[in-house]
Amino acid sequence: MDSLQVKKVLNNNVIIAIHPTHGETVVIGKGIGFDRKPKDHIPLGSIEKMFILTKEKEMEQYKSLIHQVEESLIEVMNDVIFYIQQHAGAPLNEHIHIALTDHIAFAVKRLKQRIPIINPFLYETREFYPREYAMAEHVVAEINRRLSIELPEDEVGFVALHIYSALTNRHVTEVKEHSRLVAELIELIESRLGIKVQKDSLNYSRLLRHLMVALERIRRGENLEEPGKISEVIKNEYPEMYSLAWTLMKVIQQRLHKPVYDAEAVYLTLHLQRLAEKRPD
Repeated sequence: MDSLQVKKVLNNNVIIAIHPTHGETVVIGKGIGFDRKPKDHIPLGSIEKMFILTKEKEMEQYKSLIHQVEESLIEVMNDVIFYIQQHAGAPLNEHIHIALTDHIAFAVKRLKQRIPIINPFLYETREFYPREYAMAEHVVAEINRRLSIELPEDEVGFVALHIYSALTNRHVTEVKEHSRLVAELIELIESRLGIKVQKDSLNYSRLLRHLMVALERIRRGENLEEPGKISEVIKNEYPEMYSLAWTLMKVIQQRLHKPVYDAEAVYLTLHLQRLAEKRPD
């Protein structure tokens, strides 16, 4: 039977082991290090909720991290990341063990120090990443229950971004930057149109979704096809909104360092016109 050979026990839940396929790895599992000694063999099939870090960078970062984090938190994080893996429907980037554990450890520290945790993009995250947000709600509730703390709902949004990052193999910093950029674009729209879009309105939801999808297309370099002859009609009929749309597209272009095609501005013009028609006289 395939088994792990223990090389070093880091704590009750983390060991360094020799894997039959991956060689030296960091293995995370509930109680996996308890009463173990170097050269012990552990059958792979005997360990529940086991994670194996195989990348050297991730292994070194995790080994450094666990010396700074309470072992009780390591155990909880192992369980909640296992929950995410079971419900995600796709492989997780193993960096989530470092990034999410580090984030939660810092959040718990801030909570104990009574430092407010504020997430300015909570609504946008819930709106655009509903599946990840639902998983994050469970994760934060479980952390609160197991550690007898009260992390606020703002943390649900941050955890959701970490989950999305792990599923898409994109660094969480980039994911957060997109949320920040969308918020800035909406502020610019409100300023130019002299309106305040209600976050719980259908118009806001439509605008948010359009901007986020547009960002993804632009990031991937996808060329959106223009809507034929109606494109010129839109440009001529709504010149003010078309000009504003291109102002927004130029902001995106500068921030992402990617080309933006005219079709993006044409489609955005229609969304802006819908908002403009609701402006107070």
